This record gives sequence, C-alpha cells and structure tokens, in this order.
Amino acid sequence: MSSTLGFYGGVGSVTGANFMLDTGDLALLVDCGLVQGDQFAQAINAEPFAYDPKKIDVLLVTHAHADHIGRIPKLVKDGFRGKIYSTIPTKELAAIMFDDALHIMQYEAERDDRQPLYSANDIELALSLWDTLEYHESTELGDGVSVELQNAGHILGSAMVHLSRGGKKVVFTGDVGNVPQPLMDKPEIPQEYEYMVMESVYGDRVHEEVAERTAILKHHIERTIAQEGTLIIPAFSLERTQGILFEINNLIESGEVPSIKTYLDSPLAIRVTDVYADSTKYLKPAVQDQIAGGDDIFSFEGLSFTETVKESSQIARFGGPKIIIAGSGMSHGGRIREHEKRFLSDPRTTLLLVGYQTVGGIGRLMQDGAKQVWIDGTDVRIKATVATIRGYSGHADRNQLIDLVYGGIQKQMPKQVFVTMGEERASLFLTQRLRDYLGVNAVAPEQNAEIEIDF
Repeated sequence: MSSTLGFYGGVGSVTGANFMLDTGDLALLVDCGLVQGDQFAQAINAEPFAYDPKKIDVLLVTHAHADHIGRIPKLVKDGFRGKIYSTIPTKELAAIMFDDALHIMQYEAERDDRQPLYSANDIELALSLWDTLEYHESTELGDGVSVELQNAGHILGSAMVHLSRGGKKVVFTGDVGNVPQPLMDKPEIPQEYEYMVMESVYGDRVHEEVAERTAILKHHIERTIAQEGTLIIPAFSLERTQGILFEINNLIESGEVPSIKTYLDSPLAIRVTDVYADSTKYLKPAVQDQIAGGDDIFSFEGLSFTETVKESSQIARFGGPKIIIAGSGMSHGGRIREHEKRFLSDPRTTLLLVGYQTVGGIGRLMQDGAKQVWIDGTDVRIKATVATIRGYSGHADRNQLIDLVYGGIQKQMPKQVFVTMGEERASLFLTQRLRDYLGVNAVAPEQNAEIEIDF
C-alpha cells in the first residue's frame, strides 16, 4: 500500500499547520491553521488552498490554537463537507476562538475594506460537522484507516494523531508540550510507528529557565510592587494565560508575594478560562488534587476580569502597582498594544514575555533590544525593562523533542521522521540532531512537498 503525505502549511514556519494524508480512496487533513506574525500573513491566509476542499473526507484537529484551526471555517466556506474530529475541549475552545477571530476580521474589514476569511454561517456549519473523541478511543475513518488520539501535553485537550492502516502507523504530533507545565500533564510517547510528522518550534534551543520560572515571575512581581510600577504580560489567551494565573494564585495564596491588583484584560482569555474550569479532568493530577482540596485556581485576592473596552481603558487610572495580562502573546494585536503604548515609556514598567515571539513581530523586536517601535502608528520609546521567561513555553524544547523520538524507537526504528512547524533554522537543526544522535531518517520537507510513503 502506498499513500501520499502533503505538506501544505507549517513548513519552514511555526504557524499555518496543514498536512494531508491521501491513500487514494481517503483524503484526510491534519490541522488547518492560520499563518501568523508574517507581514504578508493576511494575504497568504486568503489564498485558495493547494487542494480541492470538496475532495477532503476527514479533518483531524490536534488542538485549538489559531495556527492549527484558524482556517477551518474557510475550508468549509470553500466546499469541505467531511467529518471533523478532535477532543471535547478542543471543539469547545475552537468555537470560542472562531467567534473571536471573526469579530476581529469584521473590524479589520471595515477599516481596510476587505472581506473576512469566513462568516458566522461558516463557523456554524464547521461545528455541525465536528465530532469528538476521548483519548485512546479508536475510530474508523474509511479505507482501512483508523485514528486514535493521545495526550500531547501542550494545552487543554491537545492531542497527537495516530493513524493506523494494515498494521502500519503514522503519527502527527501537533504541538508537543513542555515538561513540566503548570497545568498540563507530560506528553505521551508514541510507540511503534513507521512515520512521524513532528513540530520543531524550539528544535534548536533548550528551555533553561523551566526550573526557576516561578522564582523569576516572583522576582518581577516583587520588583513591580517595590517600584509601584506596572508588570505587563502579553499572554496567549489559550493556555499561557491560565498557567500564569495559576502561578500567581499559588504565589499569593501561599504568602510568597503580597496581593497585587491583577487585571485579566481579555474577553477571549476569560471565556477560555471558563472552559478550563469546567474541564478539570484534562489537567494534570496534582492540579486536580489542588482543586479537589477547595482551591479555585483561577481566582485570588486582587484579580479583576475586564470584559469591556471601557473597563480596559480605566486600568491606567489605578496608580498603584499592578499586573496586566492581556492578549495577544506576540503583541501583534489585541488590547495589549494599548497598554504597551501607555506604559512602555515608563522606566517603572516591566514587559514580561512568556511565549514564542515570531521573527519580525513587535514582541520579537522588543525582545531583541529595540528601544523604539511603532505600535498602531504610534512612535513608542521603550524605557521599560523587557524580560523573558522561556520556561513558560507550551512547546517542548530541543532535548524534549529528541527524547520524544528516542522514547519511541526502542522497539521499532521509524522509516522516516518529517520535521515541521518551526523556523527553518530550528527544523534543520533538529533534523540533523535526530540523524546524528539517534540514527533516525529525519528530513525537513519543503512547502507543498508531496511525499509517497508505505502506508
């Protein structure tokens, strides 16, 4: 048997994941995400797909980040009518993410005179096509192919996709979780597969600050209190925000830091946090035990949720020390930009970056030491301290990715590992490490590559 793997997104780039497995009688996709961060991203996302959406039978979704789900309603708009599968939390979170993205696109369409990628009707139709699976629940997809989802440990409900046919297996890792994370359990290690399509966001570096990340966060909170300043945390609304809230909750409730006025300034993050609160069985056991003991892990003294724009604008009126957590995590949109424009020129401000910053983005420029940036047409002089905690990354680092492969090759060496979903440097670095250290036949495919495999 032979099938074709198509690499139509997430190649040479962290974002835009979109892969196809075509057996000849069954065409299935794994993820259908937005390209993000690139100055040409909007134009790229609006382009036609490299395949006919009407001919796709199944879409499998690894998790609910926009760079893995963001073009699903467009896929439906362009004719897809097949089945969609994911875990329950991924579907619930995707519905929220789609709705939020549509509101942003509608606003930008009015401002820039262009059409949104999709409509509310496209979202509704996509969700009507969507079924859910529990981890380790096997389902037949057709042409002898079955799917099983295993825990990827990345965000709530994230999964690795295991496809089996005729005794052979192809694994799509999606995004692999960092270990340890505040809320998520460690990823499961795939076993006995012929092919793997894996991520490589941090394929060329190590998260050196994992062990001390809480201590670093504590340091910046204490410094903010001492200076009566402002701690700004641009955080992705999905997972990073909930992890940070959990850490602050524990620091305050344990008495390690005094209570401090903390604003969660993101309607999206507030809605996502509600899903986390209702899906505790997907959190790691230690967190479940803490909740069972009576701790509301997303609530602590001083925390406020700012739903409206008016409430957001009033944050600046509070003159005492404060923490502002707002989206987006790469500072390319959302309410965080208003706070950056207002506070970055104050030397008592700390901008704390806790996630990946895409090349060319405002967050990356500031991380690399820029003293002046343009935000929404405003010239912002940076006098604030800009700090980074890489230990909060939701992505596995180089060593963890190598261990993910190493842990699965003791019984069977895979025929090929395809390294994707990373900047070119990271993907190529990890590819070479897998070859040199493990003897694995690893390759970094090119955009739109179509590779025949024995499956």
